[in-house]
Amino acid sequence: MELSALLTSAGINTAICTILLSLYSILRKQPSNVSVYFGRRLASGRYRQKDPFSLERFVPSPSWILKAWETTEEELLTIGGLDAVAFLRIIVFSIRIFSISAVVCCFIVLPVNYYGKMIHHQHIPRESLEAFTILNVPEGSKWLWCHCLALYIITCAACILLYLEYKSIAKMRLDHIDGSPPKPSHFTVLVRAIPWNPDESYSDSVEKFFTDYHASGYLSHQMVQRSGTVQKLMSDAEKMCRIFKAATGEHSCRQGLMRCGFCGGPPNSFKILSSEPDSVRGKSLGDLDLARRKVLQSSNPMSWVTDMAPDPHDVYWSNLWIPYGQLWIRKIATLMAAIAFMLVFLIPVTVVQGLTQLEQLQQTFPFLRGILKKKYFSQLVTGYLPSVILILAFYAVPPTMMLFSAAEGCISRSGRKKSACCKVLYFTIWNVFFVNVFTGSVIRQLRVFSSVKDIPAQLANAIPLQTSFFMTYVLSSGWASLSCEVMQLFPLLCNVIKKWILRIKDDSPEGTMSFPYHTEMPRVLLFGFLGFTCSILVPLMLPFLLVYFVLAYFVYRNQILNVYVSKYESGGQFWPIVHNTTIFSLVFMQVIALGVFGLRKSPVASGFTIPLFIGTLLFYEYCRQRFLPIFRNHAAEILIKMDRRDEQSGKMEEIYQQLRSAYTHTETCNDSRRSEISNHHEKADSIPDPEHVKPGLIHPTLGRVPVSGIRDVIAWLSLLFTFQGKNLAK
Repeated sequence: MELSALLTSAGINTAICTILLSLYSILRKQPSNVSVYFGRRLASGRYRQKDPFSLERFVPSPSWILKAWETTEEELLTIGGLDAVAFLRIIVFSIRIFSISAVVCCFIVLPVNYYGKMIHHQHIPRESLEAFTILNVPEGSKWLWCHCLALYIITCAACILLYLEYKSIAKMRLDHIDGSPPKPSHFTVLVRAIPWNPDESYSDSVEKFFTDYHASGYLSHQMVQRSGTVQKLMSDAEKMCRIFKAATGEHSCRQGLMRCGFCGGPPNSFKILSSEPDSVRGKSLGDLDLARRKVLQSSNPMSWVTDMAPDPHDVYWSNLWIPYGQLWIRKIATLMAAIAFMLVFLIPVTVVQGLTQLEQLQQTFPFLRGILKKKYFSQLVTGYLPSVILILAFYAVPPTMMLFSAAEGCISRSGRKKSACCKVLYFTIWNVFFVNVFTGSVIRQLRVFSSVKDIPAQLANAIPLQTSFFMTYVLSSGWASLSCEVMQLFPLLCNVIKKWILRIKDDSPEGTMSFPYHTEMPRVLLFGFLGFTCSILVPLMLPFLLVYFVLAYFVYRNQILNVYVSKYESGGQFWPIVHNTTIFSLVFMQVIALGVFGLRKSPVASGFTIPLFIGTLLFYEYCRQRFLPIFRNHAAEILIKMDRRDEQSGKMEEIYQQLRSAYTHTETCNDSRRSEISNHHEKADSIPDPEHVKPGLIHPTLGRVPVSGIRDVIAWLSLLFTFQGKNLAK
């Protein structure tokens, strides 16, 4: 691929970015687009309507960029939470490290690559991109020490910046926990795998167990279980409920209560610890520590399993009914499904690889030779089209991985999103990098992997050959995707249909979204991985990456300030994923450097790379021991201080009252989830007497469903179908 083809792709993406950003600065000023571009402000009630007749509305302006620049980190922490700040710290870290890398590699490594071989260079726009890679350095060259020096500078700078960021995020997490108000999750554990006792109900078993073994801390519990034999009937009756709701004018359904033994099957239970002043002191922390340290509650590890409960608004109710014994089977099944999906995804990757190789494309499709001989079309096909096809195919990945993460049995929404983030990250790095690095042929890929010891050398040869694809992917999936992110194309289209076709003028904040960490974080980390891997091999990529991260800094700040709502908070638990991915990128960069120095017959450079490799692994282990426990557990020191403050301030009675109804889950008729909740705050006598219950079925999703009404509707539908049948017969 020639440099002119890369410049063509850069020009196309620059034009797209300029047009979309200018259009965004105009559309965001229109009153009809408030719900699209100011969803967070609309949800918080802080949006002020501007003059709809101002001419300024139709003039592009960089005011949103200035606002994003002026916002402090403290304001972002208040608005978006610690997760948003941790995500933006990834951008800041990337800007810093790749600024250093760009200076070092573009002024030291790039000239060495370009003038490595004594050949006649063409005019720069017509120069092949391979002339700017390490492939242009001859074997045994003494200038390879420049690449080794750059490797040391990048690795040391990255480790220093990583340590500072990890330390800062860990401190912010501790401050976040210490400064947060009392939450129900601080006093609650989730209990699963409750053994069945034919002589008593599940609720009685829970009360008896925790009264016997945790009497000083036990307050009450809630049973959450899936409806059993009437599940199908309730699913069918849900449609009828909508008809009744419209006919009777009811707008909500009452929460139903029924005994746990009605549904059968192993339920889940919330155990809420006591928050009374005379029983909490010195007790609640010890009981919570049982769940935190995975202490066995019984001699059978598969019974009475306890975990820390998520916050009430973070609970993923649909998964609470899943028996504990099924979790390991579900994880294996989702792993196999993810691998199968990854293999299926080889098809679009193979198509992309075929488009990047112009000569093979002409041989496969002879009728395209005339078109591909034209310079503009050949540059468009090889420089822009492959990355666009791969980007379009990748739109199916995040929803699929989110579905897999839900099937695993995650009990919290933040945990589900974190799991999906890891899956999308692995999937993206594998398909965008490793599959594309080798060839478009699956058979040849298997032949490359058949010799494990040659993998570093094969990668060192293959990565520079894929320079053109990686650069165009950064331009298309990086620059253009940020413009599409700030434009919010799909919500904008939905808003146009709503306002101008359906004529619905109401700007309701109900459709506001939380930040899509499972899509944006893997993309940012992928570009960081490409930057580290290609820094000394293809230094020409670093300026394009740097532009991407600078643009991402403003775009994501703007989106957090105006668009996305922080619905739940994980306390910065995404940062260990960032740290591990960055360490993997550094180690992989060093392994590739070993292969390069071996191919270029430079034993001195190879020898100096080995200590760097060992030092990076030692740094990783130190950070894992020093900071990772802070993100996995809560510090007892901080929790004890929080308890003492609550006791001194007299808030314990208020906390006690909040705990009773914190995890009450009430759903409307059109909700698709099926969960039953029975509150057992004091005694089981809160359950209604079956003899005094009015006729009908009680269901938490549908409320009280009148059986007689269902019969009438079914009879009416049967009569209608009978009339239709007679008419058809005539």
